[in-house]
Amino acid sequence: MRSRFSAFALDKADYVLRTWHPQTRPESVENDPGLRWTRLEVLECGGGGVFDAEGTVEFRAHYRDHGTPGVMEENSRFVRHDGQWVYWGPLR
Repeated sequence: MRSRFSAFALDKADYVLRTWHPQTRPESVENDPGLRWTRLEVLECGGGGVFDAEGTVEFRAHYRDHGTPGVMEENSRFVRHDGQWVYWGPLR
């Protein structure tokens, strides 16, 4: 989760896409030049251990959108794919 947040903050779309599960991954990730990710709070984690096939991360991502502060909250599902942890999507 932290590496994906950093990739969004540094506009590293290739990394964001590479760490997204192929079944749920969009074709592209567009950068918004007015949006700046500023801070990540990991609120809770579940699973994701050495012997787990999936895990969850609940987080709060802080940003500034054209100078206006905002927060995005999500509880995300991560799964192992080809031996790597990848983002599946938000839990509903």
